Amino acid sequence: MQTKITIVGAGAAGLFCAGLLGQKGYDVTVIDNGKKLGRKILMSGGGKCNFTNLMVEPSNYISCNPHFCKSALKQFTQWDFIQLVNQYGIAYHEKDHGQLFCDNSAQDIVDMLLNECQKGHVHFMMQTQVEDISSDKIGFKLHTSRGIIDSDNLIIATGGLSMPALGMTSIGYKIAEKLAIPVIPVKAGLVPFTLHKPLLDILSTLSGIAVAVEVSNERVSFKENLLFTHRGISGPAILQISSYWQAGESITINLLPDFTFESSFKPLLEQNRNQTIKNCLAQVLPKRLVEVLIQLNLINDIIVKQINPKQQQDLYNALTHWHITPNGTEGYRTAEVTLGGISTDALSSKTMAVKTHPNLYFIGEVVDVSGWLGGYNFQWAWSSAFACARSFN
Repeated sequence: MQTKITIVGAGAAGLFCAGLLGQKGYDVTVIDNGKKLGRKILMSGGGKCNFTNLMVEPSNYISCNPHFCKSALKQFTQWDFIQLVNQYGIAYHEKDHGQLFCDNSAQDIVDMLLNECQKGHVHFMMQTQVEDISSDKIGFKLHTSRGIIDSDNLIIATGGLSMPALGMTSIGYKIAEKLAIPVIPVKAGLVPFTLHKPLLDILSTLSGIAVAVEVSNERVSFKENLLFTHRGISGPAILQISSYWQAGESITINLLPDFTFESSFKPLLEQNRNQTIKNCLAQVLPKRLVEVLIQLNLINDIIVKQINPKQQQDLYNALTHWHITPNGTEGYRTAEVTLGGISTDALSSKTMAVKTHPNLYFIGEVVDVSGWLGGYNFQWAWSSAFACARSFN
């Protein structure tokens, strides 16, 4: 009798795993609560899907066990996925920091994954809710809105809680808890910050302005763009550091990440001795931002030649060490990833199988492995799905 495998979740990890297993000859059924396959893929990267990164390293991932991701990432690398993309003739381009995007549309990636599933005769049950689960030594019974599904092997690829508008739910964590599998507390990652008043009222006037910065806390720093919004601050630099931020903690913003005091900042002041500080700084920063910094009393608007060497250094420090304490984050509504998830202590890093349930697997975002912004989370989806599928003979 053919081994039956059920995959819960028709996202990146679930679809890729299904295609691999189907082509090995297994009887694979994918169930999902939504109407569409690959919903998160379709909207990612502004509809262009940042499907991987040229520079994937284990250090690009956050987990209670930073070594866990190494095995899967080694088994199936970014180059392996790029090779598959090339086989399908999908045109793509590289952006900053090694990010790869489709030239045409994220639909190209979904179509590729669906084609791989069709090669393996994968069955799909969409708009199907998982209501309960029971297991014995033989397999699993999934109680769904469309009846009971018996399965020899069960693969959970349900994703996290980010972007609930796409139908993301906590069912993956609930299945784990039902089977006594530990779950690391979850929270939103890669998410914009909200701000306290009155700082919010002042900075919201800059909504839509982006500036190159370096943002840091005591543990990590990121050099990318910051975007002011009407709710707070966003942009790649903020999304990146949000995954390392703890409530109540301040962040430090360097508004002149490419400047040093001696070789860049002092010459700027010297060349504009007769101008106001506002007009001098407006040559290297958006003028409206400089005006807000004056409004916040972070800098004084006087003639440049009136400030002494110590005041020059103080001005430079103010611009490179702007401390802000966020009010919080925008939460799962706009988060790009969920931090935490199924404890890696419960899983085999080589196969993604649950140690206490050898025919149960967790792959993708539902696991306590979260990547940086820039294609890393998709690569984790591909790699963890491959590691899982590879373990089936």
